[in-house]
Amino acid sequence: MSVTGPHVLVTGSTRGIGAAIATALAGKGARVIGHGRAGAPAVLGADLADPEAAGQLWSRALEQLDGQIDVLINNAGVFEPAGIDLPDEDWDAAWSRTLQINLKAAADLSRLAVRHFLERPGGGRIVNVASRAAYRGDSPAHWHYAASKAGMVAMTKSIARGFAARDVLAYAVCPGFTLTGMADDYLASRGGAGLLADIPLGRVADPEEIATAVAFLALEAPASMTGAVLDINGASYVR
Repeated sequence: MSVTGPHVLVTGSTRGIGAAIATALAGKGARVIGHGRAGAPAVLGADLADPEAAGQLWSRALEQLDGQIDVLINNAGVFEPAGIDLPDEDWDAAWSRTLQINLKAAADLSRLAVRHFLERPGGGRIVNVASRAAYRGDSPAHWHYAASKAGMVAMTKSIARGFAARDVLAYAVCPGFTLTGMADDYLASRGGAGLLADIPLGRVADPEEIATAVAFLALEAPASMTGAVLDINGASYVR
């Protein structure tokens, strides 16, 4: 880690869970570079739907952070419906876009992070923000979202198993419904009260709750926890 505090790249950091993560990490002394809407303070713009964007984002973040990144947090994602009755072209486009943003961009960034971590003493950490859907599945219009998040969990475990001996650690969190604009739209479209009844805690999570877990994994979790996946879903799905 840097003597001035860990250097962290957080994708999707301009709102919701990502913004809460960036705030939590900064509060613990980390130097954070975010990604999202261009023009926000300490935020790099990049459209992760573009296959070239992840590599460009990594290079720019590395430059901004004086050539050193200690922690990568893959949080950026989309949650867009794609029902089975869509025309083939639209179905294919929805799957391609979701897998590119949610999984492939995260994989590209993780690859660059692992290579960076292996080149220096001390290794580094990756924290992936997946979803309850990785284990439980999702609605009939969100197969692609569930598949992308299941892939993220599998990727996390593979990185952990493959590189732990060289001090490269990987963790994931799997939130359920969280109080963001994305979740609000989904709850409204699916009859919110009925979905809330499926959460024993009786409410959705706050972004700050997710951020607390992510910050712990990014900065404090013991190395022996590498490969761990933490559920944060109000007991709506337990394993």
